[in-house]
Amino acid sequence: MNKLPQITLAFWIMKICATTLGETAGDLLSMTLNVGYAVSTLILFALFAVTLAFQLRSKKYHPFLYWLVILSTSTAGTTMSDFMDRTLKLGYATGSLILISTLVAILSYWKLTEKSISVVNIRTLKVESLYWAAILASNTLGTAFGDFLADSSGLGFAGGAILVSSLIALVALAAKFTRVSQVALFWAAFVLTRPLGATIGDLLTKTHEKGGLGFGTIGSSAVLAVVLIGVVFYNMRKLNKDEMEAPAPIEPVALN
Repeated sequence: MNKLPQITLAFWIMKICATTLGETAGDLLSMTLNVGYAVSTLILFALFAVTLAFQLRSKKYHPFLYWLVILSTSTAGTTMSDFMDRTLKLGYATGSLILISTLVAILSYWKLTEKSISVVNIRTLKVESLYWAAILASNTLGTAFGDFLADSSGLGFAGGAILVSSLIALVALAAKFTRVSQVALFWAAFVLTRPLGATIGDLLTKTHEKGGLGFGTIGSSAVLAVVLIGVVFYNMRKLNKDEMEAPAPIEPVALN
């Protein structure tokens, strides 16, 4: 049984909510609570490992569990990226290059061994593990790219969010009107939604002096968590309703 959600508009809304919350929650732990990037990364990566273990052991798609793993990859990716860029002082360019190489290596191995990197029908433990490894790498990469846009490009938080939103719109148009590989476009959109979440998260939490709205990490994280839970719950109810309204399978009739 496929354990992943359908790729619909609701999926992308929840992805942006989860990645934005991952940015604010990661910053809440590492900076607001002053835990530090290294310790925060260890804590959040452990959380990711626990949620992933439950996801891999499950036998079907559980919306709250799936999005909890997505959220844990996003929060862990936030502190991992900050640790690479700021504590290790690799910088955004070097950190992004390392993460791009990691993501390409994962997807290449997946493609070579399974002949496809499609996320429509994932049914084996190996492929699901590669799927989550690619997501962790892409969310960490997206954090580095988002921070680069916000801090080093001169665009600021709002400008970075507008730029990434424009790129996502181009990917959506390409998916609808061109013959570009839908799988490639999915991964492009998946990577781009992370810097969108990073720039929106920074826009919400940073002070007015730094170009943000000044809502802080605690308030922003609380609001985003409520929004994400609400959208996931709504989508879960809709999924259950569709399953109840689906026609029952026709039992084969034995011929005597």
